[in-house]
Amino acid sequence: MRFPYKSVAVALSLSLTATAQAAEPVGYPRAELQRDVDALQRRGVVGVQARVVTGRGAGWAVTSGVADVRTGRPVPAQGHYRIASNTKSFVAAVVLQLVGEGALGLDDPVERHLPGLIRGNGHDGAAITVRHLLQHTSGLPEYHAVLPGEGRAGFERHRFDHYEPGQLVALALSRPPDFAPGTDWRYSNTGYVVAGMVVEAVTGNSWRTEVERRIIRPLRLTDTRVPADDHRLPHPHARAYQQWEFGGELSDTTEFNPTVSDAAGAITSTTRDVSRFFRALLGGELLKPAQQAELVRTVPADDGLEHGLGLYRKPLSCGGFYYDHGGNTAGVISRGGVSPDGRRSIAMAFTGAHGDSRDDIAELAATSDRIVDRTFCDR
Repeated sequence: MRFPYKSVAVALSLSLTATAQAAEPVGYPRAELQRDVDALQRRGVVGVQARVVTGRGAGWAVTSGVADVRTGRPVPAQGHYRIASNTKSFVAAVVLQLVGEGALGLDDPVERHLPGLIRGNGHDGAAITVRHLLQHTSGLPEYHAVLPGEGRAGFERHRFDHYEPGQLVALALSRPPDFAPGTDWRYSNTGYVVAGMVVEAVTGNSWRTEVERRIIRPLRLTDTRVPADDHRLPHPHARAYQQWEFGGELSDTTEFNPTVSDAAGAITSTTRDVSRFFRALLGGELLKPAQQAELVRTVPADDGLEHGLGLYRKPLSCGGFYYDHGGNTAGVISRGGVSPDGRRSIAMAFTGAHGDSRDDIAELAATSDRIVDRTFCDR
C-alpha cells in the first residue's frame, strides 16, 4: 500500500515475488543471486530477504544486511513482514471467487451492495462498479491524503490509532472525485477498502475471514496473518526502518495499527507464502477460467504499467512480461514477480531503504529490476 506519511521508500519503484525449496535455479545460481542481493543491500537497504522459484519448482532464499541495527542480528530467511499492497491481490482473488459463484458481478454498482456509502461531494456509488474498485478506475480519491499526521512526528503521534473502514472511506469522500468512474486510472487504496466492505456485505463475513477461509487455509499459508488491531509482527522478523527525508536518520517503524491499511494493505506474511499465493493465483488454482481471464485483462495506467484486477503487468528485456503487485508501507518495501503460467517467481522484502537523493533511490530500483529481469530471462 502507499503509506499515509511521506517517505523516501514510496519513491522506490522496484519489481519482485517468490517461494523456495532446495535445488539450484536454472540460469540463476545461488551464489550469483547472493552477490546481486548483497549489491542491492550495499546501495541503501538495512536488510533484504529474497526467494526464487524456478519453472521446475526448485529454489531457495538468500538474505543480506541486518534485521536489527542495534544488535546486528542477521535477517531471517523466513522472516515475517508487512506485505502492504500485495494484500490487494488477495482481496481481488476473493472478489473474483465470489463473482465465479454468482454472489456478485464485476459490473455491479457499489450502491447495490453498500447503499448510501458513496454519496455527496460529487460521488455516486451507482456509477462505480466492483470492477472499477479492483482496477483503480473508480475515481475515488486517496484517503491517505487526508489522514491526520505526516512525517516522523505524525507517524509517532498516530501510529496506534484505530480506524474503521467507513471512517477511511468518509475521509476520501471529503474530497471531490479524481475523475468520472471508468474514464481514467489512478491508484486508490480507498477503492480496496470499499471492495473489502463489498465482500462483507455479500458474505456476511469480514474480508479478513474470507481471505483466511478461501486462500490462507486451502493453500496452507501457515505464516500469513490478517491482523485487526494487533500492532505486532509474528516472530521471526526483521525490524522496519523508515527514512523520512533524503539523507535523514532512520526511525524504527516496526509496530503500528494495521487498521490504517484495512483491505488495502493489512496482511503480514513471508516470501515463501507470498510466492505460494501468487504462483497459485497465476497458475489457475484459485479462480475459474472466466475470472482468470478477467484477472489479467489490463488497462494502461499513469505509472507506465498495465493493470489488471489486483495485479500489474511489466515487460521483460528478453520479451514477454511478468505479473506483480508489490507494496510500500512504513519501513518495508515488498515487490514480486511471477510468470504468466505461475511456475517461476521471485520475492523480495526490503527493510529500511534509504539514500541521500532521488538518484540513489533510482539506482536502488534499477538494481532490483535487474535481479527480477534475470529471474525470468535466464533459462
